[in-house]
Amino acid sequence: FISVTSVLNMSIFKDQFVLEDLVQELQKKSTALSFGPLQSNGHISVQGSFPAIRLLRDLLLLKAKSLSEKDKREGSQSHQRPRRSLQQHRLPAEKSDFVRGADGEKQVVVLDTDIFHYMKCFFPRTFLVNDDVRISDVAGGDITTVYIEKAGRRSDAEQVLRVKKKIENESIKLHHVLRKERICFGKHSRDEKRRYKQVCESLKTRYPCVLVIPYDTHIDLIGNSSEIFAFTKEVSK
Repeated sequence: FISVTSVLNMSIFKDQFVLEDLVQELQKKSTALSFGPLQSNGHISVQGSFPAIRLLRDLLLLKAKSLSEKDKREGSQSHQRPRRSLQQHRLPAEKSDFVRGADGEKQVVVLDTDIFHYMKCFFPRTFLVNDDVRISDVAGGDITTVYIEKAGRRSDAEQVLRVKKKIENESIKLHHVLRKERICFGKHSRDEKRRYKQVCESLKTRYPCVLVIPYDTHIDLIGNSSEIFAFTKEVSK
């Protein structure tokens, strides 16, 4: 959770912007991230914390959406669009979401999948809502996308936004304290794998704040650093 790397495909903006100028603008607005060199194919590597990467993603998605909507209003074709300067269409200063209804009744939060699992297990009230708001999630490997939307006539955009902020705030707090350790099975036999899983299950009562997620090839342990260290030490014994 300390640092992640993402490869951005900036080539989708080449008809609207000078890519070098766009990258400079992103660097100014995302000072917590480290940007690699812009490749000839439009790809660029970005490294930093998951929340910072997520904010950058939201900025780019919002920019892509706003360009698309403006082009539709102007009735332009993609090959006829002029390259806009950054002064004409600058990135917004604050985070916003790409998937949203016309009146703001739908919000999206992108979470690290491991943090999402931890929240669901130990902080289920974060996702507890009344009948006027509906929450759904779609897992996509390392990230899970959470959708919050209106579900009743009495609900409004403010309710949806409050739920979104609650989820975001909890995920950011957990991002700073959680650590992950992976126990790989390697060439262990089926009985050895079963033994590992049994030992981890037996230790859960002694380490109630450690989330144990078993897989066929490994076991993931998620919790604070001291408990994860003690847990893995016990398993190795």
